[in-house]
Amino acid sequence: MGNNPLGTFLPLILLVVVFYFLLIRPQRKRQQEQIQMQNSLTPGVRVMTTTGLFGTVVAVQDDDVVLEVAPGVETRWVKAAIGRVVTPADEVTDGDTGGSATGGPDTGNGDDASTKQS
Repeated sequence: MGNNPLGTFLPLILLVVVFYFLLIRPQRKRQQEQIQMQNSLTPGVRVMTTTGLFGTVVAVQDDDVVLEVAPGVETRWVKAAIGRVVTPADEVTDGDTGGSATGGPDTGNGDDASTKQS
């Protein structure tokens, strides 16, 4: 009655197909995009490494990238360590926007609403 080999292996085949489309294919696409980004690095581009260090690309040599992390401070990194290219809009959201803890601008005249007493 239930000795059909196709019926026995069909769930296993479906599982493999689902894993391919949900896990393997998207990961491969992300990996290709990452490699393309790393190969398109040029001097002057702001980047963030996979460890979170921000720097500006000074030189690209084979598989190495020289980053300037502070004026006059250059470090050598492997291209695979570059996590992403930072755009000016990313820098604004990553840094402090200059507002006070209450969300509004700090006027500097001591009228901070969080310290006032009734």
